Amino acid sequence: MADWLLVMLYDCRSLADRDRGIAAAIEAVRNGELVVLPTDTVYGIGADAFTPYAVRALLDAKGAAHVPPPVLIGSRHTLDGLTYTLPAAARDLVAAFWPGALTILVRHSASLRWELGDDSGTVAVRMPLHPVALEVLRETGPMAVASANKAGRPAALTADQARDQLAYSVRAYLEAGPAVDPVPSTIVDLTGDEPVLVREGAIDVARLRDVVPQLRESQEA
Repeated sequence: MADWLLVMLYDCRSLADRDRGIAAAIEAVRNGELVVLPTDTVYGIGADAFTPYAVRALLDAKGAAHVPPPVLIGSRHTLDGLTYTLPAAARDLVAAFWPGALTILVRHSASLRWELGDDSGTVAVRMPLHPVALEVLRETGPMAVASANKAGRPAALTADQARDQLAYSVRAYLEAGPAVDPVPSTIVDLTGDEPVLVREGAIDVARLRDVVPQLRESQEA
């Protein structure tokens, strides 16, 4: 029972509980612990991107292969601090679709002190369109975030569903109601000479090509 009391679910639809929940989540991330938070797609399980043991705990909680998790940020300006150079196409896509359901794969700065896994010098970055997530991210800085579910199980559409799967591995759960649009984000690879669609999700190819006409589709997309 004592352990369960350390695992808190905060209903962010209540103003008072929202404030307490966001404060608890920020403190947990700063302490290297895990949190579950809503995004504009599905709920995510997150950790400080610069705390290696927290990132490992995230992957262990999911029971997934140790592949580099995406990184969520709370401001477009944060992207400049994560990359050495940013292609023009990346800046155009970010201006058009962030915050929103677009993940971009870019080369990160070699000076960054993080251990996300065997990332080969690249990172998948997104700025989600959800007020609770953004409020947390603006205080914590970049967070490694994966879908809040055990590997092989359906993505959690509420924090309560996430808690059923992840239980004691997470310190704070932020509930904001059912995910409104649980379509996964679109992923565009911007590490090469031209942008490549890796996965089509909430943002379709036509909208992307309105911004970057040179976008090509990979065979896997």
